[in-house]
Amino acid sequence: MDLSNLIQTVLIYALPVLFSITVHEAAHGYTARHFGDNTAAMLGRVTLNPLKHIDPIGTVLMPLLLYFATSGTFLFGYAKPVPVNFHHLRNPKRDMVWVALAGPASNFAQALAWALLLVALVALGAQEPFFVQMARAGVAVNLVMWAFNLFPLPPLDGGRILVGLLPWRQAQLVARVEPYGFFIVLALVVGGVVGQLWLRPLMSLGYQAIDLLISPLTALLR
Repeated sequence: MDLSNLIQTVLIYALPVLFSITVHEAAHGYTARHFGDNTAAMLGRVTLNPLKHIDPIGTVLMPLLLYFATSGTFLFGYAKPVPVNFHHLRNPKRDMVWVALAGPASNFAQALAWALLLVALVALGAQEPFFVQMARAGVAVNLVMWAFNLFPLPPLDGGRILVGLLPWRQAQLVARVEPYGFFIVLALVVGGVVGQLWLRPLMSLGYQAIDLLISPLTALLR
């Protein structure tokens, strides 16, 4: 892949990635505030302003360096996590599940929205491939975010959901992994375990679900 193609690909993915992380983090903040924790709101993180959620290293520098260094074969990054004080939630163990679930749910909703845009562009006979490719990228990026963040290991959202659903004793055992969770997840990603055993199967289900949800519209446009 030459430099011009790499730059074009970065431009295609830039907007979907920006929306996916911004709405994901804001969804955590909005949900936490709804259930009684104003920590994120007081720090100005309950917002759709992407500048509040972007981490210069994790959101910009690391993904770009990895993308160009590997010609797009390996990509990893992160946003600034929204601070949540689970002790401030009205029912901490139960509400933790909803706060954690809000982020991945927002990504699935965005994937559906990009899929609808793609259908509309194709139906209107859009001649500019850039926007069609961006819509496809929007679906893919958000399904990756949705599936990856549901991986059941803290500090990922799936780990927090698991902690909220397990009985107290088992939940405490899982919660103890959190200080090391990022490094464990990174090792599993590099080793291909997350991709092969988690991301691909879950994303396949995600694509099938979206196809099912938009099928009435696609049937009308045939």
